[in-house]
Amino acid sequence: MNMKTLMVMSILMTSTLITLTSNNWLGMWMGMEINLMSFIPMMSNKSDKKASQSMMIYFLTQSIGSIIMLFSILSNKFILQNMNSQIMQMILTISLLIKLGGAPFHMWLPEMASNLNWKNLMILMTWQKLAPMTILSNNNNNNIYMFIILSATIGAIGGLNQTSLRKIMAYSSINHLSWMLMLMMMENNWLMYLILYSLIIMMMFMMLNKKNIFFVNQLNTNKMNTVEKMTFTSLMMSMGGLPPFTGFLPKWLTIQSMMNSNMWLIMLLMVLMSLITLFYYLRMMYPLIMIYNTKTKWINLMINSKTMITIMLFNTLLPIMLMLPLF
Repeated sequence: MNMKTLMVMSILMTSTLITLTSNNWLGMWMGMEINLMSFIPMMSNKSDKKASQSMMIYFLTQSIGSIIMLFSILSNKFILQNMNSQIMQMILTISLLIKLGGAPFHMWLPEMASNLNWKNLMILMTWQKLAPMTILSNNNNNNIYMFIILSATIGAIGGLNQTSLRKIMAYSSINHLSWMLMLMMMENNWLMYLILYSLIIMMMFMMLNKKNIFFVNQLNTNKMNTVEKMTFTSLMMSMGGLPPFTGFLPKWLTIQSMMNSNMWLIMLLMVLMSLITLFYYLRMMYPLIMIYNTKTKWINLMINSKTMITIMLFNTLLPIMLMLPLF
């Protein structure tokens, strides 16, 4: 990591902490603007022409979200003088959903994701969600259920016909955002969901970045040995929320909360959409687990097998240990 990257990363983390610790709206807004201006240099790449396109998309989208957010803040303060106004709450929610890439304001996310490298995409899908989600959690709006349903549906259906792994993960992120928002509305335990989701994303993107894989058909090549294939398959099943993998735990808690609140219709819809996302995860796993590869045993290990086994154990044993006290 060179000095420039280290400095930009420090500003990125500091700006998020400014938003999280601020006790006024303008402080939160300022922190998010610093965050925007620190993430853009991370996307710059002189050898990649598409990087400038991603930078422009991200800048314009986040700027629109920031303008709408600032408008809602100033309107509440100087015009309506009522922070509980439903209209202004809705405008604030929309501005944050634009920043998060939630449906129906998601159009920029898959297009931008397809031009990013795995490291920047990982930051976009994990750390960059923290500040907007924190603001949303402090300003619950009952109208957000409409956006939850839209995000769950579009996140599931949008990834069905994609061949780019980065676009698939972008639509997957939109679907997972709906589960985080629902858990936020139920019990406010969304941070636990985000942490577990981030850990799975980090492990998966680490493998894809190491093997330089960007498309579904590349998974059929001789880039992974048997242990790595098993690890990647377990991570995919965890992303789909299958028990007993780590990704099942936050979805199970969300479903339990919805059942306790008698939200049966939304619960069934979200579970159905989660099954559709599982379909394209299985489509990604198919080349790894169903197609026999005679050259597998001759491949040199690019990642230590002990690391892969550790990831698999984390992915399977962690949820079991966490759920044992509940029985």
